[in-house]
Amino acid sequence: MSQMRRILLVGHAEQRQSAAFQRAVSLAMASGAALHISVLVEPFMTFPLLAIELREQIRQSVLNEQRRRWGKEIEILRDKGIHATCSVVWAENLHEEIIRHVQEIQPDMLVKDIQREPVLKRAFVTPLDWHLLRECPVPLHLVNDARHPRLQVVVAAVDPTDPEAQYSGLNDQIITAGAGLATQCGAEFQLLYVYNNIPAYMTGSGETVAGWADVVEELRSALHQSFVDLAERHGVPAERRHFIVGQPVTGITKFAEETQADVVVMGRIHRKVLDKFIGSTTETVLYRLSGSVLAIRPKDSDAET
Repeated sequence: MSQMRRILLVGHAEQRQSAAFQRAVSLAMASGAALHISVLVEPFMTFPLLAIELREQIRQSVLNEQRRRWGKEIEILRDKGIHATCSVVWAENLHEEIIRHVQEIQPDMLVKDIQREPVLKRAFVTPLDWHLLRECPVPLHLVNDARHPRLQVVVAAVDPTDPEAQYSGLNDQIITAGAGLATQCGAEFQLLYVYNNIPAYMTGSGETVAGWADVVEELRSALHQSFVDLAERHGVPAERRHFIVGQPVTGITKFAEETQADVVVMGRIHRKVLDKFIGSTTETVLYRLSGSVLAIRPKDSDAET
């Protein structure tokens, strides 16, 4: 990731010192980037039922109070040497408002707290964070926990076998973003590829499995070599490369926990038909990690591919 110039933070109206706030401030200090905080205030559920005059009074009162509170935070940030600005907006639709702010400000990164949603709700309503993963045009940093506001361990998770990632150069973007972020923050960088070597047709009888053993080993060797080639192209030393066999979501989550990764850098390729029901690897990992995700979108890609 090249040196950042602008960071956009989605501010939390009720919790100003959130994990995302701490991370965004740390990134701004480490990179020298300007920090803009967009505080989006949602109307409460019964707000539309109120009289028009009362609604306007409440709206203005809430916005003025938020501007007063955040104004103090901005002063503190400026005293620390950060070029910080803030806007407070009444937002009827968070998803659309966030995208609008991104398009207007053109940040190098959007930072936001992870908004956890119950599994049952996710089955019927696409979560806000999933909308952003699929549509945000800039790198999206979703923060769950900022135990280390300044990054200490950055993991880049790649998939050299994904045709779309190969075609778009997404794996190269992931490594560049992760390594660059680690350099800016003085963090440790690790490169990870979790390969699932148990396709559906391998789960039959013992004889069937034995017959495929040589094929599986040959495939494993070829995939490992593709990973090595990718790592060497970016100058990642052998001790920082990790080729792990297992289910991708489980493998990425486990590795991140074992290394105490502060952020896992992953790609965003949204396949409409399948992911409409189960979510992509990145979307699923999002709710498993105790740390954070930096989601990278392929260059020149559409909002949904």
